[in-house]
Amino acid sequence: MSVKSGPKRSLFDREWRALSIGSIGLCSMVAFEAIGVAAGMPAVAMALDGVPLYALAFAGTLAGSLIAMVWAGRDCDHHGPMRAMAGGLLMFTAGLLIAGLAASMATLVAGRIVQGFGVGALVVALYVASARRLPDSLHPRLFALFSAAWVVPAIVGPAISGWIVEQLGWRWLFLGIATLLLPVAALVLPPLRGLGAVNGARQGRLRQLPWAFVASVGSIALSASASAGSWKLPLIAIALAGIALAATQLLPKGTLRLRHGLPTVIALRGLNSSAFFLCEAFVPLWLHQQRGWSLTHAGLALTGGALSWSIGSHAQSRIEDAARRQTWLGRGCLFMTAGISLCAAAVLGIVPDWSMLLGWSLTGLGMGLAFPMLAVLTLKLAPVEQQGRYSSALQIASSLGTAATLAVGGLAFSILQPSSPATAFSVVFLLAGGIAALSAITSPRVFPGSG
Repeated sequence: MSVKSGPKRSLFDREWRALSIGSIGLCSMVAFEAIGVAAGMPAVAMALDGVPLYALAFAGTLAGSLIAMVWAGRDCDHHGPMRAMAGGLLMFTAGLLIAGLAASMATLVAGRIVQGFGVGALVVALYVASARRLPDSLHPRLFALFSAAWVVPAIVGPAISGWIVEQLGWRWLFLGIATLLLPVAALVLPPLRGLGAVNGARQGRLRQLPWAFVASVGSIALSASASAGSWKLPLIAIALAGIALAATQLLPKGTLRLRHGLPTVIALRGLNSSAFFLCEAFVPLWLHQQRGWSLTHAGLALTGGALSWSIGSHAQSRIEDAARRQTWLGRGCLFMTAGISLCAAAVLGIVPDWSMLLGWSLTGLGMGLAFPMLAVLTLKLAPVEQQGRYSSALQIASSLGTAATLAVGGLAFSILQPSSPATAFSVVFLLAGGIAALSAITSPRVFPGSG
């Protein structure tokens, strides 16, 4: 069961130093694989003559991770996090090797799907291992470092991946990470020995797994819709319907209705992810396409958002009082709403163009505050014997929400952009702002009986 709070401790105390360092290192590698490989993927597609399969190389990873999240959540509850962690490391390594040695784009896509299996299992196992091995008081600090492990690759990942492609070849984008996983495994796995099933964890069949396949197929269909021509609109509609139906089965009851407590925690993760990543996709595009900023200068907005995310995450880790954490969770959602609203105001011409940089930094600050708090709350509110299930649901809500929102926003943009680019951008930012506002309004419901 979860280790309760005691005297002031550090993540790097001898008792759990290996797990902390290994977990942060593993999170960094997953982040670099996502961000660095994305930056280098154009070169990979050109080298393998596989541009038609470009989008599938990303959708396949998401599809694989959704299936693995469902399996890992159940497995962690019934057997402890060791099996899911070991299996995730094995699948992640295998996927990296398949992709790095691929002779065709189809093989690379297969490798990316296998990577997705690994990532989905690893993320859930990391959450459960943290809950089972570390004191509750250290969870905010660990998740702050997890955020930093994503922020650093977001800042330096594209530059590093570019250097690797130019100096070593694109294959080392995958093989390089694979070579680093063995020492990480040596740190992460030994502390998990003995963490078996928790009393009260019920055995059962994986009834949710078919729905994970439905969600996976839906996510792939959304990605393929960009090149579906006249079938684009019906394909997106069918895919969204499938994802919505799958969500009702994969997420805890009451999530879509924002029921008090854990269901709202899970829903907020999906809402915040949807608003943030939809907006992030269009911030540099608007600055570059509509305002003539260079790609480097437009990228400064994303850098500002990443840095402020890190600042917000660090700030939340220092808040120990439960009432203050509840207050600052709501403020984080409000900062997101205000930041995206400022971005929308820039798009509408109400404020100067440079306000986009300020707005996006404020959005990042809000995400930094709220995102780790939702992870901490999930582990705090979930029954010990169901921490795997709820950790899985947290990741699924984020993935499905982001995929669906990007599809809807992208569809609206593609329809409006040819005749009125300004309107197209405005609709996207207003949609993101509305989602963020919903998260701010409902954030008090994360505590049972509140609201």
